[in-house]
Amino acid sequence: MPDEVFNVEFECSNGTFTIECHGAWAPLGAARFKELVEAGFFSELRFFRVVPNFIVQFGISGDPGTAATWRDKRIADDPVTQTNAAGTLTFATAGPKTRTTQLFINLKDNAFLDSQGFSPFGKVTSGMDVVKAITAEYGEKPDQGQIQSRGNAYLTEKFPKLDYIKSARVV
Repeated sequence: MPDEVFNVEFECSNGTFTIECHGAWAPLGAARFKELVEAGFFSELRFFRVVPNFIVQFGISGDPGTAATWRDKRIADDPVTQTNAAGTLTFATAGPKTRTTQLFINLKDNAFLDSQGFSPFGKVTSGMDVVKAITAEYGEKPDQGQIQSRGNAYLTEKFPKLDYIKSARVV
């Protein structure tokens, strides 16, 4: 896996984008991402946090049982070998050794995140226009605790216009 390069295609409610993943950039992150894709984790998953001119965040399952299964499956940190440039994909973290399933795509160059331990492992190679068009209407309003406990039922009720991933697959 460390030298593996693979592509993941996301079919979303607003279009399709592709991410090229590099095991050499962040081997643990790339391996976890591939594991999640192959497990079907991203199906019907909402983009729940969009901060314009910063990031688009996703990665909490819309199914509370699935969210609970993955919540404590942490992976160790990868060293930061790439900068958080526009279009890169990075695992979110709440500090050292806290990466699980949440990810974000940088909407602009966010090099200041490099020194905070955010290690990109992929980049959008097609469809960045789709990523940039993901609705930012709700900003950071969706409550992550509610997403964990109620899943898509909560998001559909309170934030019906959220864009979402229909499917993700290694291509």
